[in-house]
Amino acid sequence: MPNIRLTKPTIAVLETLLSATSDKQAWGLSICRDADLGPGTVYPILDRLTERGWVTSYEETGPHPGRPARRFYELTGVGRAQASEALEARQARQLRFRLAGGSA
Repeated sequence: MPNIRLTKPTIAVLETLLSATSDKQAWGLSICRDADLGPGTVYPILDRLTERGWVTSYEETGPHPGRPARRFYELTGVGRAQASEALEARQARQLRFRLAGGSA
């Protein structure tokens, strides 16, 4: 599986997806809001994550009067494992860097 470049925006999107639950699903504009990023940044990240098999999406099936159906996004099993592993490895690198006297 190809690696994902962990830019700050990508990390924010992954963290938002990792925190999503069945009660609080992640949909396009909610991801933008929670990650504090614009749609021009979020949707290309979601597309890349989908292409790599980390994310799947589906359209809202329930009633949605007065607005278009939402598209919900969720991490796949592989995506959740890969995202968690990548974020943990990044945190470990940052900790080693700080302990070595650098600033993160």
